[in-house]
Amino acid sequence: MTSNSTATDTTQTRTNWQVDYDVEPIEIRDPVAEALDVLEPGEPFVIAYRDAVKEAGHSCPTASGAYRIVQLGLDALYPDDYPVRSEIEVQTAGPQEDAAYGVMSRIISYVTGATGDDGFSGLAGGHGSRRDLLVFDAFDPGTHEPTFRFRRTDTDETVEVTYHVSDVPDGGPAIGNLQRILEGSASEEQRAAFVEAWHRRVQVVLNDDSLFTVEAV
Repeated sequence: MTSNSTATDTTQTRTNWQVDYDVEPIEIRDPVAEALDVLEPGEPFVIAYRDAVKEAGHSCPTASGAYRIVQLGLDALYPDDYPVRSEIEVQTAGPQEDAAYGVMSRIISYVTGATGDDGFSGLAGGHGSRRDLLVFDAFDPGTHEPTFRFRRTDTDETVEVTYHVSDVPDGGPAIGNLQRILEGSASEEQRAAFVEAWHRRVQVVLNDDSLFTVEAV
């Protein structure tokens, strides 16, 4: 569930960001945080797109796509309540070593808490366990576009989210200035043009729902 409510926000940071994005935060409960009195019972963590950027180390159509994939998937599974970590299984249609699925799964894991066999096994009795809730190469989506499934372990409801990355605008010729920026040969005008085109492209992914398909499985 996404909203503008004043829930517990742990996204403390210095105000040194070069860009600000317009996208709703994700709110998600964590039973371990509640049990250990980090959060009040029933209150969510608030995860902003900036947090996904921190995890990835950059902002791009892959990172923003992953954020929207998990946001739309959780909204579909929990239309009237907060999603709950440890009750969400994430399945991917590709392998962990794939460039897109690898980056996306890390962001999605960060939000949902779902992990493989190296994850948190829970408090006494397995309370809040997130282990073995992230499964790679779990299904064939019938498309080359990045596709993830989210399953509620308490109800077995499952939704599939496909990111139509091939429909993302290319950003125009200014995107080609990246190589000059990396080489240190870009002019201020070329750098400014790249930055505007790059972040506009990211913002399109964050706002354009037509780039995603969400359906029950």
